[in-house]
Amino acid sequence: MKVLSIIPWADWLALVCFFFLWVGYAWFARVWGRRIGSLIHTTNRYRGYWMRQTAARDPRMLDGLITQTLSNTPAFFSSTSILVIGGLFALLGTTDKATELMSEIPFAQTTTLIVFEFKILVMVAIFVYAFFRFSWCMRQYTFVALVIGAMPPAKDFAAGKFDLDAYAARAAAMVGAAADTFNDGLRAYYFSFAALAWFVSPLAMVVATLAVVGVLYAREFRSEVLGILKDEMPPPE
Repeated sequence: MKVLSIIPWADWLALVCFFFLWVGYAWFARVWGRRIGSLIHTTNRYRGYWMRQTAARDPRMLDGLITQTLSNTPAFFSSTSILVIGGLFALLGTTDKATELMSEIPFAQTTTLIVFEFKILVMVAIFVYAFFRFSWCMRQYTFVALVIGAMPPAKDFAAGKFDLDAYAARAAAMVGAAADTFNDGLRAYYFSFAALAWFVSPLAMVVATLAVVGVLYAREFRSEVLGILKDEMPPPE
């Protein structure tokens, strides 16, 4: 209760707006994306094509290399998140100098040390969330490799001993889950830039959050890449 009285109401309002827009956009992208086809849902179609090709070819060394390449990106972001968290905790030890620096920035709102430290802790929480999403994505790609490795030989699919569609659908769902988890972590990075504006003022944070939502919407629902991927192409035989 003491923290509630120390933090100004404008900062609380900006923080609530920040998380409301973050969670609200994530829900919107997941639900609306299924209806009109967002970037993540459109690429899931290609993941299905990929896994059908994987089940039909033998050996599957190429697919193992692709899976390893895909897992490198979340591994990079996961390690980067740890470095950022360490830097933020180091900043907690120099908050007095940091507040003096921020006070020299034009239009920056002057805050107390406690409020400044609270904002840093919020940033830490954002990157901790990102770390967990990226690290879970890494594990999911190991499960993808496991599912690919457990597939029967292509000749057994051709002979009708196993259901190729069932194996391909399971593997594609696993790859899609990993991609969705990576998208959550990457979205946290986008919103962390909006949280940086909180050190200027609560209003700047709200404006920056709206800008991030606009950028994410444009990339996931209105991008040129999405238009290219949505072009109809015949499914693999």
